[in-house]
Amino acid sequence: MPGMDIAIDLGTSYVKIYLDGKGIVLREPAVVAVDVDTDDVVAVGNEAYAMLGRTSQRIRVVYPLLNGVISDFDLARYLITHYLKKVSGSKVFMPRVVVSVPCKITEVEKRAVVDSISSSNVRKICLIEEPVAAALGAGLDISAPHGSLVVDIGGGTTDMAILSLSGISISASIKTAGNVFDDAVIKYVRRKYNLIIGSRMAEEAKIAIGCVYPRRELLTHRVKGRNAMTGLPQFADITSDEMLEAMIEPAMLIVRSLQDILERTPPELVGDVYEDGGVLTGGSAQIFGFPQLLSRKAKLPVRLAEAPADCVALGAGKAIRYIDDMDKKEYGILNPLSAAY
Repeated sequence: MPGMDIAIDLGTSYVKIYLDGKGIVLREPAVVAVDVDTDDVVAVGNEAYAMLGRTSQRIRVVYPLLNGVISDFDLARYLITHYLKKVSGSKVFMPRVVVSVPCKITEVEKRAVVDSISSSNVRKICLIEEPVAAALGAGLDISAPHGSLVVDIGGGTTDMAILSLSGISISASIKTAGNVFDDAVIKYVRRKYNLIIGSRMAEEAKIAIGCVYPRRELLTHRVKGRNAMTGLPQFADITSDEMLEAMIEPAMLIVRSLQDILERTPPELVGDVYEDGGVLTGGSAQIFGFPQLLSRKAKLPVRLAEAPADCVALGAGKAIRYIDDMDKKEYGILNPLSAAY
């Protein structure tokens, strides 16, 4: 265990840790529950997620990562340290770390990620951009002079890129992803049924019957909340067609972003992409109909990767073997890692 290298997928919704030689060993919500009076951390991960929307006045539940970047530095550092201790047990643990970051992240945001991890006794931190990690995790060969399209729809951001020669040719990162779909469902239910529901209830409905392309059979799901007029408990049975109506607007923002990067892509790479198609990764890519919608609007085949939610973590894990090459500047070495600290 000492010195074993690890990879971290720091997602808005989930943190995943990959141990070299063992695979993904931790997959927990990126949530922290804090005592309002003392600022002490009460719970982390699954325990904190169970409190979401059900807390007393004394406790607030916080997502330290927002839209793929750190919004609360101290809590993010606590969260990462807690999970690294959980993975290592009581052993002395000074690993080298590969961590995934959104492709349009600023230098200040990069430094915040590095500083939040460096306090956990790590020897070296290497960054990998999420589309590159997602492509590696989906099993694409990105080292060849050949264009590959990856669209990674996570909880906080959607990152998409055309990759070639282990790097990004054209990319885009938009803050339209899983959380925005949840908000769209909350607003739709409020508008149509005068019913106020929480983000957890919206997420459950999204997972159960959410879609961005018409389903062949009509599905229904019961959502429970509070009547906006009377303040009394109420429920509504919503259909998959209503979910489509609620979710199509944010889905079209992702479509337009994809169309935009295809317009800006060099012709040779576009030819490769139209021949091979694109790969869809990320937890929110599992919403029904995303491959069909993107395929129809972009006029190219799009497929869902195997285990899409784990692609970034698996790809960051595969990139561990490139850490030693970060200091080598020899001819012929193409490194998918973008920076080392």
